[in-house]
Amino acid sequence: MKKLFVLLALAGIASAASAADIVGNAKAAENKVSMCIGCHGIPGYKTTFPEVYQVPMLGGQSEKYLENALKAYQKGDRKHLTMRGIAASLSDQDIADLATYYAQQK
Repeated sequence: MKKLFVLLALAGIASAASAADIVGNAKAAENKVSMCIGCHGIPGYKTTFPEVYQVPMLGGQSEKYLENALKAYQKGDRKHLTMRGIAASLSDQDIADLATYYAQQK
């Protein structure tokens, strides 16, 4: 049992270290933004699912904000069903790439 605990602890440390080492690549995100622009690329766009609201523009948002928002959708802390489904399909690298790409947009 003690060995299992040590292995699990080491695995947690290793995954935390690798997540911290991820660096966003805006060029790589160019092949990933197609799922975003259908809603977030239309100025003044409003969605009606699950309720009517203004869809925010992503360009110029901070990388940290975008990363945190996508991870919150993955965890279910943010409740928009469509965004939760999209975020669930993203790897940590995808999230970093998209955050870097949109943070560089003005």
